Amino acid sequence: MKSFRGRTAVITGAGSGFGLEASRIAAREGMHVVLADVQQDALDKAVAELTAQGAQVLGYRLDVAKAAQVQALADAVLERFGTPHIVFNNAGVGAGGLIWENSLADWEWVLGVNLMGVVHGVRTFTPLMLAAAGADPDYEGHIVNTASMAGLVNMPNMGVYNVSKHAVVSLSETLFQDLALVTGQIGASVLCPFYVPTGIQASERNRPAELGANAAPTRSQLVQKAMIDKAVGAGKVSAAQVAQNVFDAIAARRFYIYSHPKAVASVVTRLEDVVQPRNPSDPFAARPEIGAALRAALRKAD
Repeated sequence: MKSFRGRTAVITGAGSGFGLEASRIAAREGMHVVLADVQQDALDKAVAELTAQGAQVLGYRLDVAKAAQVQALADAVLERFGTPHIVFNNAGVGAGGLIWENSLADWEWVLGVNLMGVVHGVRTFTPLMLAAAGADPDYEGHIVNTASMAGLVNMPNMGVYNVSKHAVVSLSETLFQDLALVTGQIGASVLCPFYVPTGIQASERNRPAELGANAAPTRSQLVQKAMIDKAVGAGKVSAAQVAQNVFDAIAARRFYIYSHPKAVASVVTRLEDVVQPRNPSDPFAARPEIGAALRAALRKAD
């Protein structure tokens, strides 16, 4: 993308983490910014911040798991700013635990937000962007989907999250290839961050009651939350740095976006397991003390 100024960015999960930082960059670049988030107070705060800086902003409370709400968002964007140029399907939630202990509500919540939220964004906005490209040879568009390193490897005790993010990587790679069949004006990227302080470890705060918000967590879920809290809290790469990586990738039409490039070594190991073929490698080979602590916590007698 040659220029951001005067163009429109739609960002889900814009009240915190990557979404908020990407919204700040979009505003600094002179874009019209559409901030969508399920948490009203965080959304209001973000809208007020960017508006005070002089940005043209549309705030929209949105549950990305609801197709009708995503369509209503698109209608509002078209009415206010016209067809967007960047769509950042970023909203996501975190959940862990042994995979057989995840309840049906766990699956519905995590897949609803992490996967179907991206599906709804792609289904709703891509046709609008293609129509704009067909009508204007100077139109440039880009779609970014937030996955995770958990979409490229499979860490234990994180099954429902792994599944959702692997699906987003697959969807995004297919989107990239499908767009290339029909246009050269719209690109796609997938963001695969590692442990970055974004607030995702506290995503239960926005879990709907009908999808198990008040259910007591299992021991494996409590163990996983403690480990993620520690890992995310110790993260050295900021959400702002990752958001800048996203805009750099859009400008360069680069597909894979990593927060921690060195972590790709674990992806290589996994692919070697697949190709050779051999049993999945120990994910804690480089940090055996972490694996030992996890096994001990999960095998501890009640």
